[in-house]
Amino acid sequence: MVEFAFLGAAGEVTGSMHVLDTGDDKILLDCGMFQGRRKDAHDKNRRFPLAPEKISSMVLSHAHIDHSGRIPMLTRQGFTGRIITTRPTRDALDYMLLDSGHIQESDAQYLNYKSLRAFLYKAEQSRKKQTLSNRDKSKIKNLLKKTPYELDVASIEALQKEHGLDVVVPLYTMEDARQSLTYIDGYPFGTEVTIGKGTTVKFYVAGHILGSAFSLIKVKRPERTYRILYTGDVGRFDKPILRDPTLNFDEDDRDIDLLITESTYGDREHAPVADLGASMRQVLTRTVERGGTLIIPSFAVERLQSLMYQLWKLYRMNRIPNIPIFVDSPMGNNVLEVFEEFPSWHKLTLEEYHNMCNHISIVSSYAETWETIDDPRPKIVIAGSGMVTGGRVLTYIKQLGDLESTSILRREAASSTRSIALSGRERSEM
Repeated sequence: MVEFAFLGAAGEVTGSMHVLDTGDDKILLDCGMFQGRRKDAHDKNRRFPLAPEKISSMVLSHAHIDHSGRIPMLTRQGFTGRIITTRPTRDALDYMLLDSGHIQESDAQYLNYKSLRAFLYKAEQSRKKQTLSNRDKSKIKNLLKKTPYELDVASIEALQKEHGLDVVVPLYTMEDARQSLTYIDGYPFGTEVTIGKGTTVKFYVAGHILGSAFSLIKVKRPERTYRILYTGDVGRFDKPILRDPTLNFDEDDRDIDLLITESTYGDREHAPVADLGASMRQVLTRTVERGGTLIIPSFAVERLQSLMYQLWKLYRMNRIPNIPIFVDSPMGNNVLEVFEEFPSWHKLTLEEYHNMCNHISIVSSYAETWETIDDPRPKIVIAGSGMVTGGRVLTYIKQLGDLESTSILRREAASSTRSIALSGRERSEM
């Protein structure tokens, strides 16, 4: 008997994880991280719903962390099989999983710093028998930091151990992520790959991000062959740089027994993709007239590259002024290399790709972030992250967001494209 179970992203939109039990093998489909409030995410992500050593193999639909982010935990806890995905996804994970490991380590270090700082505040206040002054608090903070922006991790660890305090441990480390990459194999679309006894997978274009795939799984049994189509996240049609989701499957793959698909936007209709250019032009024109900065928070994978292409195309068509465009996203810059390496997997020609990159300034260091902020010219800044919960974009918003001349373009998952003016500072949703 062939059975299927949902272990994540069922009734919610992150943490995608499902298992196919063929009787001979347990095959994991995606291994995503739950993303949400810190406590909820912490509790859900630390509990692995299936013993990793019992999983024969894994199929990964695409590189987004809510579909791939727990792979380092899987491989660290006893999984010995192979992780099968497309070639661009495999290369994108080189950056995305290492970045995720870095974030896990940094978050744990910051939580340990906050916990120790609170403990030392309380201890010093008890010793002095009075409320601490800001100067007293600054002394304690300086004890725990190398610089105003860098924690002294070694000192924090030593003091936690000295005082017997609980230590927050990261979900996984950068080294765990690096080791997990050795388990991942990338294949072209349309290639049938064995993933278990009598079980294969073939990838079709899903159009969500570069390398994202529909996974057509065949389970061959003496009495019949079962066909299961797992879509992962489905892309939209007519995107600027990505190929459309597959509509024409090989004849032998069309008679599906089970379809597993996402339903994130199943209750609404998106505005046409083409509307984005008109909306962006309107906001940009008003911003340039004020001599200001248009800040665009963006996800690093596909979203950022699409924005770069659309802005370059609008400039080439003389529909926006020739003002500086800065891209400040280390992850997004790395993913650009994947686009260059796999030109046949997207719509951009290499000539278009190079012309686009030459027209746009890549911010490669934090020092250059501040140079961009101080640049007095009207400009566009595209910066991570898309959810505006972290990343370089927060620095731009903090420094420039209160200026009357600044506009911030943000994407509301539930909205179509529209513009809103608030207190003279424009906020536009797309």
